[in-house]
Amino acid sequence: MGTSNHQTYHQTKNMANVNKLRELLKEFPPFAKDFFRGIEPVSSINTRIGYAYDIRTFFRFLISANPSLENDISAIRLSDLNALEPVDIEEYLEYLKLYTYQGKTYSNDERGIHRKLSALRKFYLYYQKRDHITNNPTTVVDMPKLHDKEIVRLDSGEVAELLDLVEHAGDKLTGRKKAFYEKNKLRNIAIFTLFLGTGIRVSECVGLDIEDIDFRDNRIRIIRKGGKEEYVYFGNEVRNALKNYIEISREQIQPVPGHEHALFYSIQRRRISIQAIENLVEEYAGQITKFKHITPHKLRSTYGTSLYRETGDIYLVAEVLGHNDVNTTRKHYAALDDDKKRIAATAVTLRQTD
Repeated sequence: MGTSNHQTYHQTKNMANVNKLRELLKEFPPFAKDFFRGIEPVSSINTRIGYAYDIRTFFRFLISANPSLENDISAIRLSDLNALEPVDIEEYLEYLKLYTYQGKTYSNDERGIHRKLSALRKFYLYYQKRDHITNNPTTVVDMPKLHDKEIVRLDSGEVAELLDLVEHAGDKLTGRKKAFYEKNKLRNIAIFTLFLGTGIRVSECVGLDIEDIDFRDNRIRIIRKGGKEEYVYFGNEVRNALKNYIEISREQIQPVPGHEHALFYSIQRRRISIQAIENLVEEYAGQITKFKHITPHKLRSTYGTSLYRETGDIYLVAEVLGHNDVNTTRKHYAALDDDKKRIAATAVTLRQTD
């Protein structure tokens, strides 16, 4: 695997995100910028952007509830935060369920409300620990209860059906549609096989450069959430799909300048986008199952399920999927242990019947 001085997708994306956060913070009161500077060593840029959106929503609530602020977020002071009571935070949580801002209506489910309160708690705690405020009403308010969501995944029959569809969808097409399908066929097979054979995230897939593919050791180099570099190994099905795409389809593409290193290209000959892959997965998976909303993340869950069923090793699944906490993995795949328990229920016969 060679190395070069080109700027990677992740480096470019990170710089864009830094600028995005700076633009968001221009709207904030001066004191708020200390929080984002303070958490920088222990958080990713994506996390800080998420906090910025959530805290901006809180500031907008304060303005809507306090006419004296004259619709100006930058006029909010630390003393305003210090003066709030738990009932104000509870009103904010109620506000989040359904509110209107500049003519647009927004809503949050229990997970959105939970996340926003968590961000606000961190925000308050930062200033409380530094003795800038003495009152922290967020700690008195209970976090919303989160109900478990069913993990949506494809079963083994659906996986085979999906890959067959991607490989043969053009058989009944004609004209321009068939030409378009054939042009992207090997790329699409490689993308779906990669998701289902490695469990990588869509951002990790989009960020792959041609130099990240190592056929000698059958592995890819990816950048995990938070910027950590890791290697993920693949089997022969993934190897064959990648080789076919790289040696046949990709070889014929003349990329737009600046996109020469990308592994997967869009029809515009640029690095394929996350949105384009999400649309691709939705288009094909929607033809396989109408009852499951399949996304790239659901393909990741499908791989994790298959790996756990084959190995029974939750620590291996956590390692391969890049989970920092094995409890996260255990929570996602605990239902598979219930499958084993159901088998146990009928495995033992107490009385023989004729």
